[in-house]
Amino acid sequence: MHSDIVIDCQHLSHSYGKRQIYNDLSFSVPRGRILGLLGKNGTGKTTIINILSGYLAPSAGRCTIFGTDVRHMPHHMRRQIGLLIEGHVQYQFMNIEQIEHFYAPFFPGQWRRDAYYELMRKLRVAPRQRISRMSCGQRSQVALGLILAQNPELLVLDDFSLGLDPGYRRLFVDYLREYARAEQRTVFLTSHIIQDMERLIDDCIIMDYGRILVQQPVGVLLEQVRQYTCSVPEGYSPTPHQQLYHPTVSHGRLELTSPIPHQQVAQLLRADGINPDELQSHPLNLEDAFIGLTGKY
Repeated sequence: MHSDIVIDCQHLSHSYGKRQIYNDLSFSVPRGRILGLLGKNGTGKTTIINILSGYLAPSAGRCTIFGTDVRHMPHHMRRQIGLLIEGHVQYQFMNIEQIEHFYAPFFPGQWRRDAYYELMRKLRVAPRQRISRMSCGQRSQVALGLILAQNPELLVLDDFSLGLDPGYRRLFVDYLREYARAEQRTVFLTSHIIQDMERLIDDCIIMDYGRILVQQPVGVLLEQVRQYTCSVPEGYSPTPHQQLYHPTVSHGRLELTSPIPHQQVAQLLRADGINPDELQSHPLNLEDAFIGLTGKY
């Protein structure tokens, strides 16, 4: 458990029947970092979560956590992984206090009930409130509170902000960021709300169908990835290039996204017969960078 790499997935391939989700996928997550996995629906985010949890064996490749194959991990190591799948919490007939008392004995020596009740207080949830009478967002926060009480080395959170309104999302994002950094925890998470991810994560993986487009610190990504616009002649059709993502032409203006510098984009456009003297670059937030790299549809 002293390696600098907490999650290490190498050459993963997986298919559902004849449908290949990805092939030869490799990535790693360093200790103490918060990494967000971004991808459109159907790109395999939940499949990766299921592989990390040990619920699903990949068709090929190997995934290790704490240096151990997830399929053969002993129970004492599994207790160091906090897993949230789409915000669900079981035993909804219990109330807030009862479910905390129920889970505590499963984590002897590491249970932190104060972390659980601190989050419940922030959410203004009454101790005797029954889980079945809570909103979907409140139930997901109960599950997250139980994970924080577990005090794991690694948190794996699938769609962690499911059902939360903007205020509670902001509250939990800030709380989770402060907790992970103060306790030096590693976090691997997904969310469909990319604005939340930009406030929370250190690093990101952007997936397209079947492959990883980007894995790097968010600050580096936002410094490098730009939207480029330029006037083009009537009838111009963009030439495909692997560094120029999703070029489109509308009303005589070319628009594309690229992680390469302005000068290199200009050189590529000049080679394509375009005068790039009016080429303009525009900074992007994380959501716009994600759409620019993966496409709108």
